[in-house]
Amino acid sequence: MQHPDGLLAAPLAIVDLETTGAHPDWDRITEIAVLEVDAGEITAEWSTLVNPGLAIPAAIQALTGISNAMVADAPQFSDLAEALQARLAGRVFVAHNARFDYGFLRSAFERSGIRFDARTLCTVRLSRRLYPEHARHNLDSLIARHGIECRARHRALGDAEAVWQFLHRALDEHGSDVVDTAARQLTRQPSIPAHLDRAMIDAIPEAPGVYLLYGERDVPLYIGKSVAMRSRVLSHFADDLRSPREMQLAREVRRIEFRRTAGELGALLREAQLVKALAPVFNRRLRRVNDLCGFVLEARTEPPGNPARALRLVGASELDAPLVAALRGVFRSKRAALAALRGLADEHGLCLQTLGFEAARQGKGACFRHQIRRCAGLCAGRESLAAHQARLALALGKLKALTWPWKGPIGIVERDPEKGSDPSLGSDPSEVHVVHHWCWLGTARSENEVEALLELARRPQFDLDNYRILERHLAKGQARVVEFTQAACT
Repeated sequence: MQHPDGLLAAPLAIVDLETTGAHPDWDRITEIAVLEVDAGEITAEWSTLVNPGLAIPAAIQALTGISNAMVADAPQFSDLAEALQARLAGRVFVAHNARFDYGFLRSAFERSGIRFDARTLCTVRLSRRLYPEHARHNLDSLIARHGIECRARHRALGDAEAVWQFLHRALDEHGSDVVDTAARQLTRQPSIPAHLDRAMIDAIPEAPGVYLLYGERDVPLYIGKSVAMRSRVLSHFADDLRSPREMQLAREVRRIEFRRTAGELGALLREAQLVKALAPVFNRRLRRVNDLCGFVLEARTEPPGNPARALRLVGASELDAPLVAALRGVFRSKRAALAALRGLADEHGLCLQTLGFEAARQGKGACFRHQIRRCAGLCAGRESLAAHQARLALALGKLKALTWPWKGPIGIVERDPEKGSDPSLGSDPSEVHVVHHWCWLGTARSENEVEALLELARRPQFDLDNYRILERHLAKGQARVVEFTQAACT
């Protein structure tokens, strides 16, 4: 092995964890291993089982070989926290899928009242950078590809040793200059802007929610959401992610607020709401769209001279819950809606003049589109109104219908995994997102709040961004949905 220079010659801590599951908010650590590396050589090796304080799922026991009996007498993380922090202090945190291990350790330290920050190097990302010709970069793939010996797969010390051997192979195959350059590019060191109080960032929980960045005179600069807010905020200041836009944002930010939510859906809905209300300078998406529109086919026969004109383009001000059920297509502008209608008219021989979407020619007779053979001729008396209306209904059937599959309003329940440990969520860790005809009425944390939303929001306005957020969330089939018997919104 070549003797490393630069970053890889710095003190390293090669870390691996075993856990009860994949989520640091409600899963816990069962084993920790740390290899301390100085000047390219391992100087200390340490590992321990950890009592997670909860049962290890059977599937995890089968994968790792760590049983509930094995950890029963092991120390809890709080017993190890101070010594582990000292062991990791001043070292580059190296792990395979570092986001996972770093996130778990940071959450565990936080629960023990200790703030933990470190530069991180992810060997998954390093492998992708050095070996782009390969599709897979999980640890099993690296072990097979590089002939790495792993004495205990899915045990913390065995996996940490495999990561160390991968660094050996990479240095032998690419040389220290190439590996060090790649490692420097991938190592992320959050650099807090000098004009920001560190305590302001420390106050942000590693939990779901929305964060708001403000500039001078409390001008809203950026609103974002995350299931791990603090890490996401820090990522705006990470050296390797600094685009010119991020650099400008880091220069201008003066204050940070956050709004805690029970889960990701609440964060998405709140983000869309706040961006539209505050119009932050750096947000390009989720802007307010005043000319949102769609088509409604109405069953009427007036005015007398134009019996076929039953198609109407409705704008954002009319898009409330009852009308959404009849809507065909949703467009961000009138121009986009009319372009779609012209395409359907060409395909199905519809008369846009008769429908009222093209100006009538002087005098009576066939429209211009009929003369160029795009209209089937209702305007010229060459087909019946019934035939035209049948084709119109067929054409509109190709536009998306916002079908509401419930009889009335529903509540989508999200439960905070930390069981209400955050005071901002109150004693009840759940949030209920009240929705009717794809219109988000609001979020409640009690039965009284639900009733108030159903009673007060009788004609909620439709929002396309909220619709897409809700549709994607419900399409996963994992949401807990409660149907309300009181249909106060109708």
